[in-house]
Amino acid sequence: MFLLPEVTRKTSRGWRATAFAATAILAIAAQGGNSEVYAQMPGGAASKPQVGVIELQPQSVAITAKLSGRTVASIDAEVRPQVGGIIEERMFKEGSEVKAGDVLYRIDDDAYQASYDAAVATLRKAEAALPSAETKLQRYEELIGQNAVAKQDLDDARAALAQAKAEVASAKAAVETARINLDRTQIRAPISGRVEVSSLSVGALVTASQSDALTTIRQLDPINVDVTQSSTNLLNLRKAVREGRVKLSGDNVQVRLFLETGEEYPETGKLEFSEAYVDPTTGTYTLRAEFPNPDRLLLPGMYVQAVVEEGVAQNSFLLPQRAVSRNARGEPTGFFLGADGKVEQRVLKVEGNVGNNWLVTEGVSAGERLIVEGMLFVKAGGEAIGTLVTINATTGEVESHGDAVSNQGGKSN
Repeated sequence: MFLLPEVTRKTSRGWRATAFAATAILAIAAQGGNSEVYAQMPGGAASKPQVGVIELQPQSVAITAKLSGRTVASIDAEVRPQVGGIIEERMFKEGSEVKAGDVLYRIDDDAYQASYDAAVATLRKAEAALPSAETKLQRYEELIGQNAVAKQDLDDARAALAQAKAEVASAKAAVETARINLDRTQIRAPISGRVEVSSLSVGALVTASQSDALTTIRQLDPINVDVTQSSTNLLNLRKAVREGRVKLSGDNVQVRLFLETGEEYPETGKLEFSEAYVDPTTGTYTLRAEFPNPDRLLLPGMYVQAVVEEGVAQNSFLLPQRAVSRNARGEPTGFFLGADGKVEQRVLKVEGNVGNNWLVTEGVSAGERLIVEGMLFVKAGGEAIGTLVTINATTGEVESHGDAVSNQGGKSN
């Protein structure tokens, strides 16, 4: 019963060795590394750790902003009656597509038809009196030269003709007014789009220009997307443009859309406008993009995320996120393998993320070798052996391993 402590003392060194090996294996797994290539365990033959590197080259990178917002119908039209009466018939199916000019409702038109007929009769009466007035004036003009009629009679004949013409014009206007009111008993769709539920049924009494709409028509193709952008990001973008680091995309700015489910919308939109006003409570302003919606997949009010191409950052570097960490001061840093085989840790200036990469504008230069695998086994000022690797652009993981690099920065033979 007293042998157990002694056995524990004799084997404590073995437990420590086992624990150290397990910790190293877990560290390799956390880095996504290949234990056979990058891990040199205690007792191994090599003294320099092997690391995976990529050679950095400048490129033009599209600057995008992922903004949240909601879909909005491109046109909303509330349908209201322009004349009063009883609804006799509803001519549409709720939720269907209608075209501009389609009849939606019919109002009882008996009174309006009677008014139109009366106006037409008045016009005919006025037109019938016009030839007589014209003939009388013509006769008096012939007789005035013979002094057969008084000049006052001639003036009265001219006034009678002018009054007859005015009565004809007034009657024509009354006919047109009656025709318009009669036509308005057929309530038509002002725009093409999807018609919503009807607020009134057949037999309901409506009045001209009432406050309650009969129904609403929404145009869904194309459809708008309203998103918000912070004024801080706008100022940063304009500063980058002034400094020449970013070139704006121009007037035809492309926009991609992601739905609530995370899937990308198949159609590409374009930026229509941005508000010239910043909300003082939120510090944001609104941008509107327009998207084709032929299948009516997008409905007003949906939550979406829009990716807006703001510009192009020229001569920039994309560094895999897996290769960038932060120092004790919170600054982004990366390990670089120099031409002499020594490791250097450097502070980077990160502008934002592009997929699985960081957009870095300062701290790197063309042709340098960035360590992307095996960072746990190196330290600043130490030495390492680099092997070129390929990074999967979609997953951000190491995809394949290539040749080892020499101390002069090229591949070894």
